[in-house]
Amino acid sequence: MTQLECAKKNRLTKLMFKIAKEEEISPSLFLKRIKEGKIVIPSNRNHSVKKPCGIGLGLRTKVNANIGTSTDRSQIKDELEKLKIAIDYGADTVMDLSVGGDLRKIRKAIIKHSTIPVGTVPIYEIAVNAQRDKNDFLEFNLSDILTTLETQAKDGVDFFTIHAGVTQSSLKTLQKTKRLMGIVSRGGAILARWMMCHKKENPFYEYFDRILDIAYTYDVTISLGDGLRPGSILDGTDKAQIHELKILGDLALRAKERNVQVIIEGPGHISLEQIRENIVLEKKICHGAPFYVLGPLVTDVACGYDHINASIGGALAAFYGADFLCYVTPSEHLRHPSIEDVKEGVIAAKIAAHAADIAKGLRRALLWDRRISEARRKQDWKTQIDLAIDPTKARYYRISSKPDLTDVCTMCGRYCSIKLMQECMSKQNLRA
Repeated sequence: MTQLECAKKNRLTKLMFKIAKEEEISPSLFLKRIKEGKIVIPSNRNHSVKKPCGIGLGLRTKVNANIGTSTDRSQIKDELEKLKIAIDYGADTVMDLSVGGDLRKIRKAIIKHSTIPVGTVPIYEIAVNAQRDKNDFLEFNLSDILTTLETQAKDGVDFFTIHAGVTQSSLKTLQKTKRLMGIVSRGGAILARWMMCHKKENPFYEYFDRILDIAYTYDVTISLGDGLRPGSILDGTDKAQIHELKILGDLALRAKERNVQVIIEGPGHISLEQIRENIVLEKKICHGAPFYVLGPLVTDVACGYDHINASIGGALAAFYGADFLCYVTPSEHLRHPSIEDVKEGVIAAKIAAHAADIAKGLRRALLWDRRISEARRKQDWKTQIDLAIDPTKARYYRISSKPDLTDVCTMCGRYCSIKLMQECMSKQNLRA
């Protein structure tokens, strides 16, 4: 049985109990929210995940890191190093978005070395295989799709991004909308081209039940991809985006009826004032399913700093109810990310997620801040650095600029406010 099927039968699995305990939520409430589709646990039967996670209502905001090769950069060694960095700096899941090199070999290596859940976008491998075998990335059929999905599921992929909302009807809406940026989703663009070329319906939509068969067999969580997400803030929350979201809401119900767990993916590029509206719409249209957002990016001009751009949008989105943040690296829109880009992207997303968790009142989130604040008050530099979200960088800054007085830093030196007030209070106590 899948995790969802167990929940529907009021059966609390060991995995549910473990995650509920870690999240400090009652097992009965956790079970109820799994049953309702408001929490999911990405966990393929064939992948023994050492650090499983729950995603959804009332839980700590989770962070995903995208790794994987490109057509220009296809070294497995580099991607495994990115995987290690992502895990070390706190990513809760990773996605292998590889499109260059031996895709199955790369995927299996990532799954083997990953202690956290692994996701993929199967249409990438389907298109790459078609290009290799038929010299045309659009020459694939239903059999190719199902074979790839089955292979990836057997290999242990924990969640699939499936762009089933890019349909003939949603493309017609897109044409009428007259967007500035059109389709910016790579998977969405591949499927749109395929549909136009073959004059057929999206096979991921038309044969969705066949996909659910595979997902059910291996307990793969389906992440319903936003193939029509806006690629510019000028296109945010337009008719095409909402049309696709309604399709995803219907597909989410079909998946849950088949005992397959579902996540909904969201924008993308949207300006700050639209973030709350997007979260409210997704939760209403998609029946409270966990919401997985790319950023969102709140401006289009932050090239080279899009990790900061995304952390601004991500913090606000998570506060309003997004459950899962996909990191964005500084190299977004510019190049294939480096190992350092991955690190910067994860840290920025973790800061956004943590800030939102504090605002949402999660006890453990606030406790972390309390502990580091107490260390600052005591001028306990070692503990403060150890508790930092990036202890390595914090330690480097401390060591690189040593103060004359060991209990302060070089920003304020002998005029450190904490030290001054401690001395003042100490003298007052002596007079008393």
